[in-house]
Amino acid sequence: MNNSHAQEVPRGNRQGFMTYWKSDVLSGFLVFLIALPLCLGISVVSGFPPIAGIFTAIIGAITTTFISNSELTIKGPAAGLIVIAIGCIEDFGGNGMTNGWTDADLTAYRAALAVGAASAVIQILFGLFRGGILGEFFPISAVHGMLAAIGVIIIIKQFPVALGVSGSGEPLEMLREFPNYVLEANPAIAAIGVTSLLIMFLWPIAGKKMGFLKKIPSPMIVLLVTVPMGMAFDLLHEHSYTLQGHQYQLGEQYLVKMPDRVFGMFNDITTPEFSALSQLKAWKWVIMFFIIGSLESVLSAKAIDVLDPWKRKTDMNRDVTAVGIGNLLAALVGGLPMISEIVRSKANIDNGARTRFADLWHGVFLLACVALIPMVLHRIPLAALAAMLVYTGYRLAHPTEFVQVYRIGKEQLAIFTTTLLVVLATDLLVGVAAGIVLKLIIHLANGVPIRSLFKPYIEVQEIDDQTSLILARESAVFSNWIPFKRQIEEIGLVQRRNLIVDVSETKLVDHSVMEKLHEIERDFTNEGLKFEVHGLDSLQPLADNAHAARKRGLAVMRRLTVVAESDIEEWLESQFVSLGATGFTSLTCRGIGRRGIADGAAISESRVRIEVIMTSETCESILDFLRKDVLPKHPVTACVETVDVIRRDQFDPVNGSHIVEHSTSL
Repeated sequence: MNNSHAQEVPRGNRQGFMTYWKSDVLSGFLVFLIALPLCLGISVVSGFPPIAGIFTAIIGAITTTFISNSELTIKGPAAGLIVIAIGCIEDFGGNGMTNGWTDADLTAYRAALAVGAASAVIQILFGLFRGGILGEFFPISAVHGMLAAIGVIIIIKQFPVALGVSGSGEPLEMLREFPNYVLEANPAIAAIGVTSLLIMFLWPIAGKKMGFLKKIPSPMIVLLVTVPMGMAFDLLHEHSYTLQGHQYQLGEQYLVKMPDRVFGMFNDITTPEFSALSQLKAWKWVIMFFIIGSLESVLSAKAIDVLDPWKRKTDMNRDVTAVGIGNLLAALVGGLPMISEIVRSKANIDNGARTRFADLWHGVFLLACVALIPMVLHRIPLAALAAMLVYTGYRLAHPTEFVQVYRIGKEQLAIFTTTLLVVLATDLLVGVAAGIVLKLIIHLANGVPIRSLFKPYIEVQEIDDQTSLILARESAVFSNWIPFKRQIEEIGLVQRRNLIVDVSETKLVDHSVMEKLHEIERDFTNEGLKFEVHGLDSLQPLADNAHAARKRGLAVMRRLTVVAESDIEEWLESQFVSLGATGFTSLTCRGIGRRGIADGAAISESRVRIEVIMTSETCESILDFLRKDVLPKHPVTACVETVDVIRRDQFDPVNGSHIVEHSTSL
């Protein structure tokens, strides 16, 4: 950052445009290099003409820059909407580019544009009537499960395209056909697809070893390699070749369809067929575009706010309105729906963008490229775009997603997996609904009263002239979070008061609310206010994670009892503490063991009984120490019991009183 502006917070106004234009132009150009192939690829796999994705990105960049106050998000078509877009196209009788562009595809495309326009109008109204808080309702695990399912579907759908074969049907049906896709692969096209996939996976690894490579986006490397490969295979001309006795066809059907002259893009402008909205099925897709598109956009904008070096806060209602206006304009000329796209936005930050004008510049570069050199874009192989999308799908459904969700809690993994599987078997709305229903069932099983599932029971108290307290009762869960959050924002951020939220009287604070409380703490800090959450220590976390759900009840601990000679008492106690014990109780005692009884020995008067209550992890460490370092040298008796305690935190590495409520012998 320039030292003269080190203390300034960049703003997307006239002064910001003039001051930071160099940083924004550079970042806009680098994001353009990433966006160009992705816009084309997302459009093709969505069943739209390739140029539709470019229309969307250009319109999104130009319009939302001046309407939204989101400084670092990049607006454009996103992989997360592919499943809805192609589903809509297929429902209206099209199949995109599977068998070439036909009249049926054009009819379905224009119907989908009408659906997009209707969805955009709802989005605009939603933003104007302050509905941007929608993203706060959906449970985080269900949303992640939905995105992972979208990733899996993208991989399944694009795998045959990367191999140069046709594939269609439901995701699970296509998955069973994978061996046939490999056997039927067109070797030349598969070579392009596999090469592209290798570059996408290996380029980030190379970037870690050679830092300068990070500045070159992997999609651009894919194009630099695969366009010459396509030229070498002479894909511009229809011909065949024979390999190992099999004849394969090559031609322009394996290249991106683009205008054949300068400014030819304006001839590809397509208008919606609004009569399609008279069909009931159209409104299913309107709802899906609206809900999933708005949700993804809000979540992406919130994620980028967290990553913003200056911690600027996006007005979500304004941003949803901006996206809606962009979507309406894009639909009227033939574009895909847009959202605040997370991958390009993250690249925007990494490339040093300062203001929202970086988004504008990325759109200007896209416009210049598609207007002036569409003939060059026509040389891009579809297999290369498919490989990029396979990689995008892999990132959405990365195995670490499952691990991270599991660490937050087994119940979160159940919600995540259920959402993913139901989406694969049915569709997005049913899958997300299944995740929400399962989470509500889990909440009821954890003791949440039905009356508090959708209504927060809170009491507001004034602590002093500058501080208020909100006492939450019954539950603080995703389904009653929106009115809860509005109360927090009204008292704290609007009235400018410090705030304490006490959850000690709740029966459950779920994972979604735990994460959102952390987000609100950042918002208060950015506004120079204090925000504290009290009472979490009286609830039991369902997993060893800061964001795990917390439930009223007893926590399961281990109680280790060790009887040993008194001359090693201090050594044992110090070792137990060093291994994680937060305390111990020692009593002198007398006794004799089995061997002493058999030998007729006298009862020992110099014994000590040490009791330690601890977590399972600490108990395993101490038992391992006893087996290896104590038992081979000293006559020691040890036993372990399961005990239930009131406060788990007292037995983590923090001082406190140890209250045992109930115990059961192992």
